[in-house]
Amino acid sequence: MSTDPRDVRSLAVTTGDVVTAYEARRRSDRRPVLRATPPFSGRMRARLHDPGPGAAAREGDDRDPETGAVHVPPARFVDEGAVPAYPTPDDTEDALRADPDAEFTVERHRERHVAAVEAWREAVADAIADSVVLRLDGDDHRVAVATLGDAGGPGE
Repeated sequence: MSTDPRDVRSLAVTTGDVVTAYEARRRSDRRPVLRATPPFSGRMRARLHDPGPGAAAREGDDRDPETGAVHVPPARFVDEGAVPAYPTPDDTEDALRADPDAEFTVERHRERHVAAVEAWREAVADAIADSVVLRLDGDDHRVAVATLGDAGGPGE
């Protein structure tokens, strides 16, 4: 065990934690991260964490200066090129109104929007990368990513 995050070779994350953090950053001003806490070893678990407003961050370094924990933004876990734009209610309404085979109703709009968001979440889950870069003192340290099912995901 060590206080040096360079000793980490792989991070285990739940698919749900990555999706939840990634979505929260798109839908709000919150800035959740996936956090691994010292002591560090070859295999670590990174869990969903919201450092709250005003959390200190150093340029080129993912470590929390107070705790030494590593805070990784969720976008680093995701191949963003494989993820469509987040569906808005307006987008869903436009698509429903353009569908010649469906009549617009508030309930149908709600159902379609829920389905669109769920499809987006599945796309994010499918786009989780095999590795992620930790930024430590201006240097990049690449580690493998191991996903742990869907525990803690949206809608559970």
